Amino acid sequence: MKQIQAWFELIAGISRDEMARLARAREIFANDDPDLSSLQMPACWRRPARVRALGR
Repeated sequence: MKQIQAWFELIAGISRDEMARLARAREIFANDDPDLSSLQMPACWRRPARVRALGR
């Protein structure tokens, strides 16, 4: 049965890499309770400053 599934994936053009990416995406986005506590602070305060002093 696994061999038939492998042949189908080859015929359909579904590679093992694509299946691994899909599994990883499901793992990342399947989380029902994301931690949103870091979003309580505005994004401009979370980012490091990019301004440099004159003369450096």
